[in-house]
Amino acid sequence: MQPASPDTQDATDWSTDFGSPEKARAAGMRAAIGVPALVLGASYVGFGAFVHQSGLTLIQGLASTTTGWALPGQIALIEIFAVGGSILAAAIAVGLANARLLPMVVTLLPILRQGEGGANPRLIHYLSAHFIALTGWAVAMQRAPDMPPGQRLPFFLGFTTVIWSATVSATALGFFLVGVLPAPVTLGLVFLNPLYFMLLFTADLMRKERGLALILGAALGPLFHLVSPDWGLLATGLIGGSVAFAFIQRWRP
Repeated sequence: MQPASPDTQDATDWSTDFGSPEKARAAGMRAAIGVPALVLGASYVGFGAFVHQSGLTLIQGLASTTTGWALPGQIALIEIFAVGGSILAAAIAVGLANARLLPMVVTLLPILRQGEGGANPRLIHYLSAHFIALTGWAVAMQRAPDMPPGQRLPFFLGFTTVIWSATVSATALGFFLVGVLPAPVTLGLVFLNPLYFMLLFTADLMRKERGLALILGAALGPLFHLVSPDWGLLATGLIGGSVAFAFIQRWRP
Protein backbone atom coordinates (compact mmCIF):
# COMPACT_ATOMS: atom_id res chain seq x y z
CA MET A 1 0.00 0.00 0.00
CA GLN A 2 1.20 3.44 -0.88
CA PRO A 3 0.76 6.33 1.55
CA ALA A 4 -1.53 9.17 0.63
CA SER A 5 -0.09 11.80 -1.63
CA PRO A 6 0.64 15.28 -0.24
CA ASP A 7 -2.44 16.61 -2.05
CA THR A 8 -4.70 14.36 0.03
CA GLN A 9 -3.05 14.99 3.40
CA ASP A 10 -4.30 18.47 4.15
CA ALA A 11 -7.59 18.41 6.06
CA THR A 12 -8.12 14.67 6.21
CA ASP A 13 -4.57 13.27 6.54
CA TRP A 14 -5.66 9.69 5.78
CA SER A 15 -2.75 7.34 6.37
CA THR A 16 -4.04 4.90 3.74
CA ASP A 17 -5.60 6.41 0.63
CA PHE A 18 -5.88 4.06 -2.35
CA GLY A 19 -7.14 6.81 -4.63
CA SER A 20 -10.58 5.42 -5.50
CA PRO A 21 -13.14 2.86 -4.27
CA GLU A 22 -12.21 0.52 -7.12
CA LYS A 23 -8.54 0.56 -6.13
CA ALA A 24 -9.52 0.07 -2.49
CA ARG A 25 -11.54 -3.01 -3.45
CA ALA A 26 -8.59 -4.41 -5.38
CA ALA A 27 -6.31 -3.69 -2.41
CA GLY A 28 -8.67 -5.60 -0.14
CA MET A 29 -8.60 -8.58 -2.47
CA ARG A 30 -4.81 -8.52 -2.57
CA ALA A 31 -4.67 -8.32 1.23
CA ALA A 32 -6.84 -11.45 1.50
CA ILE A 33 -4.81 -13.53 -0.95
CA GLY A 34 -2.15 -15.31 1.04
CA VAL A 35 -2.21 -16.02 4.74
CA PRO A 36 -5.85 -15.00 5.49
CA ALA A 37 -7.32 -17.08 2.66
CA LEU A 38 -4.96 -20.02 3.29
CA VAL A 39 -5.56 -20.20 7.04
CA LEU A 40 -9.31 -19.77 6.83
CA GLY A 41 -9.45 -22.14 3.88
CA ALA A 42 -7.49 -24.75 5.82
CA SER A 43 -9.98 -24.49 8.67
CA TYR A 44 -12.81 -25.14 6.24
CA VAL A 45 -11.00 -28.15 4.83
CA GLY A 46 -11.44 -29.56 8.33
CA PHE A 47 -15.08 -28.52 8.32
CA GLY A 48 -15.69 -30.23 4.98
CA ALA A 49 -14.18 -33.43 6.36
CA PHE A 50 -16.38 -33.10 9.43
CA VAL A 51 -19.48 -32.78 7.22
CA HIS A 52 -18.55 -35.99 5.38
CA GLN A 53 -17.82 -37.94 8.56
CA SER A 54 -21.11 -36.80 10.06
CA GLY A 55 -23.00 -38.49 7.24
CA LEU A 56 -24.24 -35.30 5.60
CA THR A 57 -24.01 -34.38 1.92
CA LEU A 58 -21.71 -32.01 0.11
CA ILE A 59 -24.68 -29.78 -0.80
CA GLN A 60 -25.56 -29.45 2.88
CA GLY A 61 -21.98 -28.53 3.75
CA LEU A 62 -21.75 -25.96 0.97
CA ALA A 63 -25.11 -24.47 1.92
CA SER A 64 -23.90 -24.07 5.50
CA THR A 65 -20.72 -22.29 4.45
CA THR A 66 -22.45 -20.12 1.86
CA THR A 67 -25.25 -18.89 4.10
CA GLY A 68 -23.86 -19.28 7.62
CA TRP A 69 -20.14 -18.58 7.30
CA ALA A 70 -19.30 -18.75 11.00
CA LEU A 71 -17.36 -21.88 11.86
CA PRO A 72 -18.48 -22.44 15.51
CA GLY A 73 -22.13 -22.09 14.56
CA GLN A 74 -21.68 -24.33 11.53
CA ILE A 75 -20.05 -27.05 13.62
CA ALA A 76 -22.88 -26.86 16.16
CA LEU A 77 -25.40 -27.13 13.34
CA ILE A 78 -23.75 -30.19 11.81
CA GLU A 79 -23.39 -31.92 15.19
CA ILE A 80 -27.06 -31.46 16.04
CA PHE A 81 -28.33 -32.65 12.68
CA ALA A 82 -25.92 -35.60 12.73
CA VAL A 83 -27.45 -36.90 15.96
CA GLY A 84 -31.01 -36.28 14.76
CA GLY A 85 -31.69 -33.10 16.74
CA SER A 86 -34.66 -30.87 16.07
CA ILE A 87 -34.65 -27.67 14.04
CA LEU A 88 -35.47 -25.70 17.18
CA ALA A 89 -32.45 -27.14 19.01
CA ALA A 90 -30.24 -26.36 16.02
CA ALA A 91 -31.54 -22.78 15.83
CA ILE A 92 -30.89 -22.18 19.52
CA ALA A 93 -27.40 -23.67 19.38
CA VAL A 94 -26.40 -21.71 16.29
CA GLY A 95 -27.86 -18.51 17.74
CA LEU A 96 -25.86 -18.89 20.94
CA ALA A 97 -22.67 -19.82 19.09
CA ASN A 98 -22.96 -16.83 16.77
CA ALA A 99 -24.09 -14.27 19.35
CA ARG A 100 -20.53 -12.94 19.37
CA LEU A 101 -21.10 -11.61 15.84
CA LEU A 102 -23.62 -9.01 17.01
CA PRO A 103 -21.08 -6.75 18.76
CA MET A 104 -18.79 -7.15 15.77
CA VAL A 105 -21.50 -5.82 13.45
CA VAL A 106 -22.39 -3.02 15.86
CA THR A 107 -18.77 -1.84 16.09
CA LEU A 108 -17.67 -2.26 12.48
CA LEU A 109 -20.66 -1.33 10.34
CA PRO A 110 -20.77 2.33 11.49
CA ILE A 111 -17.09 2.62 10.54
CA LEU A 112 -17.77 1.19 7.08
CA ARG A 113 -20.77 3.50 6.57
CA GLN A 114 -19.12 6.63 7.93
CA GLY A 115 -19.13 9.54 5.50
CA GLU A 116 -21.13 7.73 2.80
CA GLY A 117 -23.98 10.23 2.84
CA GLY A 118 -26.43 7.63 1.48
CA ALA A 119 -24.22 6.80 -1.50
CA ASN A 120 -24.73 3.04 -1.10
CA PRO A 121 -28.14 1.32 -0.95
CA ARG A 122 -29.18 -0.33 2.31
CA LEU A 123 -28.95 -3.76 0.68
CA ILE A 124 -25.17 -3.35 0.43
CA HIS A 125 -25.00 -2.80 4.19
CA TYR A 126 -27.02 -5.95 4.84
CA LEU A 127 -24.62 -7.85 2.58
CA SER A 128 -21.66 -6.38 4.44
CA ALA A 129 -23.13 -7.48 7.77
CA HIS A 130 -23.32 -11.05 6.46
CA PHE A 131 -19.59 -10.97 5.73
CA ILE A 132 -18.61 -9.69 9.18
CA ALA A 133 -16.82 -12.61 10.83
CA LEU A 134 -13.65 -12.98 12.88
CA THR A 135 -10.94 -12.51 10.26
CA GLY A 136 -12.60 -9.80 8.19
CA TRP A 137 -13.71 -7.92 11.30
CA ALA A 138 -10.22 -7.95 12.82
CA VAL A 139 -8.54 -6.74 9.64
CA ALA A 140 -11.16 -4.06 8.99
CA MET A 141 -11.04 -2.75 12.57
CA GLN A 142 -7.28 -2.37 12.26
CA ARG A 143 -7.14 -0.81 8.80
CA ALA A 144 -10.48 0.77 7.84
CA PRO A 145 -10.39 3.71 10.31
CA ASP A 146 -7.24 4.98 8.55
CA MET A 147 -8.90 5.04 5.12
CA PRO A 148 -11.09 7.70 3.51
CA PRO A 149 -14.73 6.84 4.30
CA GLY A 150 -15.63 6.10 0.69
CA GLN A 151 -12.93 3.43 0.42
CA ARG A 152 -13.65 1.49 3.61
CA LEU A 153 -16.62 -0.56 2.43
CA PRO A 154 -15.06 -1.48 -0.94
CA PHE A 155 -11.87 -2.60 0.81
CA PHE A 156 -13.83 -4.71 3.27
CA LEU A 157 -15.99 -6.33 0.60
CA GLY A 158 -12.96 -7.03 -1.57
CA PHE A 159 -11.19 -8.70 1.35
CA THR A 160 -14.13 -10.77 2.55
CA THR A 161 -15.23 -11.86 -0.91
CA VAL A 162 -11.88 -13.55 -1.42
CA ILE A 163 -11.80 -15.34 1.93
CA TRP A 164 -15.49 -16.33 1.62
CA SER A 165 -14.80 -17.83 -1.80
CA ALA A 166 -11.80 -19.67 -0.36
CA THR A 167 -13.92 -21.21 2.41
CA VAL A 168 -16.60 -22.42 0.00
CA SER A 169 -13.97 -24.11 -2.18
CA ALA A 170 -12.19 -25.52 0.88
CA THR A 171 -15.40 -27.03 2.21
CA ALA A 172 -15.73 -29.07 -0.98
CA LEU A 173 -12.05 -29.99 -0.91
CA GLY A 174 -12.23 -31.22 2.68
CA PHE A 175 -15.34 -33.25 1.90
CA PHE A 176 -13.48 -35.20 -0.79
CA LEU A 177 -10.23 -35.50 1.19
CA VAL A 178 -11.82 -37.85 3.71
CA GLY A 179 -9.92 -41.11 3.43
CA VAL A 180 -6.91 -39.42 1.81
CA LEU A 181 -5.61 -37.61 4.90
CA PRO A 182 -5.74 -38.99 8.45
CA ALA A 183 -8.92 -37.96 10.27
CA PRO A 184 -7.04 -36.20 13.13
CA VAL A 185 -5.21 -34.05 10.56
CA THR A 186 -8.28 -32.92 8.65
CA LEU A 187 -10.35 -32.25 11.75
CA GLY A 188 -7.42 -30.54 13.47
CA LEU A 189 -7.33 -27.95 10.68
CA VAL A 190 -10.51 -26.46 12.16
CA PHE A 191 -8.42 -24.95 14.97
CA LEU A 192 -6.09 -23.00 12.67
CA ASN A 193 -8.43 -20.05 12.33
CA PRO A 194 -8.77 -19.30 16.08
CA LEU A 195 -4.98 -19.44 16.39
CA TYR A 196 -4.55 -17.07 13.46
CA PHE A 197 -7.15 -14.73 14.90
CA MET A 198 -5.29 -14.67 18.22
CA LEU A 199 -1.98 -13.87 16.50
CA LEU A 200 -3.65 -11.21 14.37
CA PHE A 201 -4.81 -9.38 17.46
CA THR A 202 -1.37 -9.26 19.04
CA ALA A 203 -0.80 -6.22 16.84
CA ASP A 204 -3.44 -4.44 18.93
CA LEU A 205 -1.24 -4.64 22.02
CA MET A 206 0.25 -1.34 20.86
CA ARG A 207 -3.17 0.32 21.20
CA LYS A 208 -3.83 0.76 24.88
CA GLU A 209 -7.62 0.47 24.59
CA ARG A 210 -7.53 -2.94 22.89
CA GLY A 211 -4.28 -4.08 24.43
CA LEU A 212 -5.62 -3.72 27.96
CA ALA A 213 -8.72 -5.73 27.07
CA LEU A 214 -6.57 -8.49 25.53
CA ILE A 215 -4.29 -8.66 28.57
CA LEU A 216 -7.21 -8.78 30.98
CA GLY A 217 -8.86 -11.48 28.89
CA ALA A 218 -5.70 -13.59 28.84
CA ALA A 219 -5.36 -13.27 32.61
CA LEU A 220 -9.01 -13.76 33.58
CA GLY A 221 -9.91 -16.45 31.04
CA PRO A 222 -8.17 -19.44 32.70
CA LEU A 223 -9.38 -18.38 36.17
CA PHE A 224 -13.02 -18.05 35.13
CA HIS A 225 -12.81 -21.33 33.22
CA LEU A 226 -11.79 -23.10 36.42
CA VAL A 227 -14.75 -21.55 38.23
CA SER A 228 -17.28 -22.32 35.49
CA PRO A 229 -16.27 -24.05 32.23
CA ASP A 230 -19.71 -23.31 30.77
CA TRP A 231 -19.84 -19.57 31.54
CA GLY A 232 -16.16 -18.71 31.99
CA LEU A 233 -15.60 -17.39 28.47
CA LEU A 234 -18.68 -15.18 28.59
CA ALA A 235 -17.70 -13.82 32.01
CA THR A 236 -14.17 -13.13 30.79
CA GLY A 237 -15.36 -11.05 27.85
CA LEU A 238 -17.98 -9.17 29.85
CA ILE A 239 -15.86 -8.38 32.90
CA GLY A 240 -12.51 -7.93 31.16
CA GLY A 241 -13.94 -5.72 28.43
CA SER A 242 -15.97 -3.63 30.89
CA VAL A 243 -13.00 -3.09 33.20
CA ALA A 244 -10.78 -2.08 30.28
CA PHE A 245 -13.43 0.32 28.96
CA ALA A 246 -13.97 1.91 32.38
CA PHE A 247 -10.23 2.27 32.96
CA ILE A 248 -9.60 3.91 29.60
CA GLN A 249 -12.56 6.26 30.02
CA ARG A 250 -11.37 7.25 33.49
CA TRP A 251 -7.82 8.02 32.44
CA ARG A 252 -8.46 9.33 28.93
CA PRO A 253 -6.62 12.68 28.44
